[in-house]
Amino acid sequence: MKILIVPDSFKESLSAKKVAKAIAEGFLSVRDELEIEQVPFSDGGEGAFDLLEALDLGKTLNVDCQDPLGRKLKAPYFLFEDGKKAWIELSQASGLMLLQEKEQNPLKTSTYGTGLQLKHAIENGVRQIFLGIGGSATHDIASGIFSALGGKLLDKNGKELSASGEALIKCASIETDDLLLALKECEITVACDVTNSLLGENGAARTYAAQKGADLKTIEKLEKATRKFADLLEKEFHCEIKEIQGGGAAGGVSAGMKAIAAAKLKPGFEILSDLASLEEKIKKADLIITGEGKTDAQSKHGKLPFKIAELAKKHNKPVWLLAGSITAKKEELHAVGFTKIAAIKTENMPLEEAKARAFELLKEKTALLFKENQT
Repeated sequence: MKILIVPDSFKESLSAKKVAKAIAEGFLSVRDELEIEQVPFSDGGEGAFDLLEALDLGKTLNVDCQDPLGRKLKAPYFLFEDGKKAWIELSQASGLMLLQEKEQNPLKTSTYGTGLQLKHAIENGVRQIFLGIGGSATHDIASGIFSALGGKLLDKNGKELSASGEALIKCASIETDDLLLALKECEITVACDVTNSLLGENGAARTYAAQKGADLKTIEKLEKATRKFADLLEKEFHCEIKEIQGGGAAGGVSAGMKAIAAAKLKPGFEILSDLASLEEKIKKADLIITGEGKTDAQSKHGKLPFKIAELAKKHNKPVWLLAGSITAKKEELHAVGFTKIAAIKTENMPLEEAKARAFELLKEKTALLFKENQT
């Protein structure tokens, strides 16, 4: 019997890698001769490195760069075995996780550190880059990346500005004379799973800047500066970025990269499922297991387990859902394609206990379900 385990992480509890391991141990505690493949998955946010490493597609490199406030930092990116492809995660050098709460301020932060990672990859022969953009601390429309790659932001007096949200307000023109020439040879794909455009009520500033430390006054400053900077990019690179679907993601990084590098925007799940040959793995499996920390009414809007269920249903494969907690209606979950559904948190169990014991509970629940399935 071939079992394919393709979980997401249980947020604030277990990485996708540990979730997969717990489930595998649960199965093997019942029947040790099972053929099990663990594919700890990701939709392009946290966990992408774990997936790529689990698939043995290359190695992680740590490179000198800087954090969102310009402090020195070593941050990883994933280099594929051929040396020509890389996966770079914005959050590793430009993420909110790198800042204390009091430091969070999108007027002061930039994506320059991520730009240094791109520069390192390109200068070392990489020509195809996948850019994951979850968890950013920035609102700079990729101007930090642009600066790290040799571009310049200038104020009204022609003085060069250091990239940041504040610099967008002061920026009167941009220069591309020293932009890394090899950038033109690169194919860049942004892993983008939101549909927000750059401007307006559902745009980058008004939707996301508050999460990065902006107050209402700052949000409106950023909205105005974003429009002005987008005009500069559109004029310089002869493109349209204000209305593109997904352009508002990660403080406008999607839109900025579309202009600067003619980047394509594609859902992270699609990119990673292609790299993992996920559909082929599902075709070959007898049983698929997926999971996430919390399955609620919102989960069906594009979350990983539902995408796995769609693929399993397409190929008439049974698929089980193992979650930390489940509040979604079971009949709706069965209708999607899940053949078995279980939560590790019981009704009376405190949430903190469920999180602390998640590995053990997941292993036990898997074994119990499998035993039931054998009778």
